[in-house]
Amino acid sequence: MSTDIHGGIEFRHPGVDTDYYDGEPWVAAMDLWPLYDQTDYAAFGCLFGVRNYAGFQPLAPDRGLPVDLSSGMCSQLGSSGTAGDLHSASWVSWAEIASMDLVATSDQFMGRLTWRTKSLPSTLHQQLVSDAWPPATLSAVGVPPPNLHSATERMEWTTDEVMCTYEPLTVGAVLGPETHWPHVFAVMKALAGRFGDDGVRLVVAFD
Repeated sequence: MSTDIHGGIEFRHPGVDTDYYDGEPWVAAMDLWPLYDQTDYAAFGCLFGVRNYAGFQPLAPDRGLPVDLSSGMCSQLGSSGTAGDLHSASWVSWAEIASMDLVATSDQFMGRLTWRTKSLPSTLHQQLVSDAWPPATLSAVGVPPPNLHSATERMEWTTDEVMCTYEPLTVGAVLGPETHWPHVFAVMKALAGRFGDDGVRLVVAFD
């Protein structure tokens, strides 16, 4: 069974610690959906250590839900992060995301290989790869482009039987423009322009 992500973006109300504001310190700004609608374990592992098969050093693993979680996020995720079957709750600030090293790599693998058969019904395969590709993988995808091992961006090629894609396993690749994460980050960055980098956070849990 696959693991999916749930949650949303919060901001810290600028009136906190003033005499005129008596509301919640953190306010729910937007749900993760419709900004993000993917299931990518490399990204989940990179950010939160969930299904971290790729071997990244996670940015914000197992923090649990914030003690000052907004009522909007609490209704979605539960007061303890265990609403329904949710688990592995955590949160991360925009300040932390903005300072990520986008060229940081996985500790175990150099890339992610995906191939799809041309014949119908088409089947999709995905595999994490290191320097030496297993013979069975080479047999399935054919000879890769000669400059693939030094690639910094996604590469594609085809054979008579399959369509192949290779992505280097860097933070910038698994959270980059080919994914939905830039939509999430754009909203967080815009809010941070008003509420500060530490005044915007993403709160999540998984099922």
